Parts: sequence; structure tokens; C-alpha cells
Amino acid sequence: MLEHFKGAFYKAAGHPHYRSSSESWAETDMSSAKAAAAENAPLFLEAFYEACLELTGDELFAPDASMINEICEKHRLGYVLKPPDLLLRDSLSVTSNTPVVVEDRSLTLAEKAVEVLQQSLERSEQLLGEGHLREAVQETLWVLESVTTAFRGVELPDGVAVQGKYFNQIVRELRRVSRGSTLDRALEWMTSLHGFLSSPTGGGVRHGVDMNATVTIGLAEARLFCNLIRSYMGYLLAEHERLNSQTV
Repeated sequence: MLEHFKGAFYKAAGHPHYRSSSESWAETDMSSAKAAAAENAPLFLEAFYEACLELTGDELFAPDASMINEICEKHRLGYVLKPPDLLLRDSLSVTSNTPVVVEDRSLTLAEKAVEVLQQSLERSEQLLGEGHLREAVQETLWVLESVTTAFRGVELPDGVAVQGKYFNQIVRELRRVSRGSTLDRALEWMTSLHGFLSSPTGGGVRHGVDMNATVTIGLAEARLFCNLIRSYMGYLLAEHERLNSQTV
């Protein structure tokens, strides 16, 4: 249930939805998702209403439009749900009942990539559940490598744009201008994990497995790798937006 609403709010905020590693983390992450979606009240209300609507059934109960409207009225929020429209409360006295128009905005990297990334992350979670542990880690590692390519062409603080095409090249360029920072340390950790998982004598998920070495990935290790990579992905997306905002 927490994941259901968390996904709805993150989608409204234009952020990718990563499955949390535990119930407590899911609750914390959902709070963050709500806060992000709440920056745009119409999208927040739409996301909450549609998430509730999806749950309505014989065994489940969720707030309907009338209940949500009562809460909006109680807290003096200027919106009224009249499915399929969201109306301004003041416009109810007007015959036309003009729906709220949400201004278009430029899509962020997270919004552009969310569908592709989400499909891969969901596939990784499915593979974990089916016991295909190496494949699950490989799928998640692919997403991390894909996210780093988004930095190609981004202008760095020294005025030079990222030129690298591959993970290691791009990471080196980013570290060059971020020595001693959190980004520098995070990229160092990412590089170490990427190298370990790529090595035939390490994780063996990218360049084959050394048949003379005993390389196994258990469920605990696979979930650790997947969760670490998802955390790094979220951080990289945030850094991408930060660097872009500095050059606008």
C-alpha cells in the first residue's frame, strides 16, 4: 500500500519510483514523495484521487471525490474535484466551471527517463523474486550506466562540457571538478562497485565469470547491490538537475 501511493506521488512530481528496501523505508520515502508532489497542488490532488480510485473494490475502501473535497474545504484549499475535472472553488459560481489548467514545464531528466528506468527496475525486482540473482544485478547495473550517459554534454563548473561516452570516462570528468565533495566520494564508491561487479573474479555480472574462481551471488548480496545502485541512481539524477540549473 505504501508503494502504491509512493509511486503515484513520485510520478506526479516527475521523479522515478524505486521500491524501498523495507516497510519503514517505504513510509519515509512516501513522505518524501508526498512533499515533492505537494509543490504542485493540482497534480498532488490528481495523483491522490487516481491512486484511491485504483484501490476501490469489494475488499478495499479509499476516499472518494466527495471525501477529498470535504478535506479541501475544511482546510480552505481552493480546489474541487469534479471527475474528470479539477475545478477552482471560486469558479463553481460561474456557469462554465472552467477546469484548472496546469502550466506546462520543461521535462527533467528523471521525467524523460522514468519510463525506461522504471521498467528496468521493475524487471530487476521480478528477477530477484524469481531467484535470478545475477541477472537482477546486471539489469540494475545497466540502468546506472545509462543514467551516467545523461551527463554527456552537460557544462561543468569549469566551463568544459562532459565529453565521455562511457561510465568510467564520464565519472572521471565529473570527479575532476568535484574533488573533496560529496559527489566526488559518491562517484568513487560507484566506480568501486561498478568495477567489482564487472570483474570476472568479483561479481561477474558484466564480463563473464572466472571459472577458476568461486563466484556466487546470494540473495542478500544481490539485494544489497541492487539497493546501492538504486541509491546512486537517485543521487545522480539530483546532481544532473543541479548542474543543469547552474548553467541556465
